[in-house]
Amino acid sequence: MDSAFIIEKSIVIVVVFALTMFMAMYSTWAERKVAAFLQDRVGPNRAGWGGLLQPLADGAKLFTKEEFFPNTPNRFLFILGPAIAMSTALITSAVIPWGDKIHVFGRDVLLQATDIDVSILYVFGVLSIGVYGIMIGAWASNNKYSLMSAVRASSQMISYEVAMGLAMISILMMSGSLSLKDITIMQANDGWNIFYQPLAFLIFLICSFAETNRTPFDLAECESELIGGYHTEYSSMKMGFYLFAEYANMFISSTILAVVFLGGYHFPGMGWVNENWGINIGALLGFITLFAKICFFIFFYMWVRWTIPRFRYDQLMHLGWKILIPLAVINIIITGIVMVLFGN
Repeated sequence: MDSAFIIEKSIVIVVVFALTMFMAMYSTWAERKVAAFLQDRVGPNRAGWGGLLQPLADGAKLFTKEEFFPNTPNRFLFILGPAIAMSTALITSAVIPWGDKIHVFGRDVLLQATDIDVSILYVFGVLSIGVYGIMIGAWASNNKYSLMSAVRASSQMISYEVAMGLAMISILMMSGSLSLKDITIMQANDGWNIFYQPLAFLIFLICSFAETNRTPFDLAECESELIGGYHTEYSSMKMGFYLFAEYANMFISSTILAVVFLGGYHFPGMGWVNENWGINIGALLGFITLFAKICFFIFFYMWVRWTIPRFRYDQLMHLGWKILIPLAVINIIITGIVMVLFGN
């Protein structure tokens, strides 16, 4: 492994990390602006032009707040909980193809931290670990409300991961690969998956809301029943990590939706752009295209939050186990029948 390759990958990793942190930070500002727009209010407008410095002000406030520790014998686990939640939210982006390759300094640089053959399994594996951050932190808080919230969150995430995984199987049947890069290339050649698998897209989208604990699936943070939920006992940046992880997960889930169902960085006419304007311009336009798709899904997350009331918990579990999972299984059967009768 040459030093140029190490430097190349290090730069890509740092840029992806910075992009994830930036999007998570300014999603808090966008959330308030979208809520203000939908509710005919102004929103943040004091810190900087249009409130653009509000996330920095929030970060400074969290860093300077006094830290409190509850009366718990598990202080280490109390600190470990938000660390796990934040770490899993950040490392998911390692397998996402952010664009096509670019040619710089005589080298072809892949705009992806790592292209492994089992990218989808990696994503689901990391998502499964994320629930430990919530469960450990809530249990170590020595608070019954926090523990009840963690039980809700963990059962919700586990339930909807089943439907999400089943929805993904139909995509894997069509693409024949677990690599997000291969799935993107397949869509560039044959068309976006949303047109072939609209039901899988709908199931995956609904499950993404549940996985990120967003309204109407935010039963883990139900103020009328559980105060602040699993992070009730947290203060300062430990609470900030939990809040930051939620927005980072929203950004990553929006990216996965864009890559798997909307072609990722692919856009109509991309081949012509690469041939006539060069692969660097094509890669830049591809990244802008992917970023636009991500922003659309982030806006949709926020739009739903400020439009639809939250479910009751029994309704949430009923939707996951009795509606989405059977629909995902039916979609797999239909996909298999179509592929056998008409080919790939």
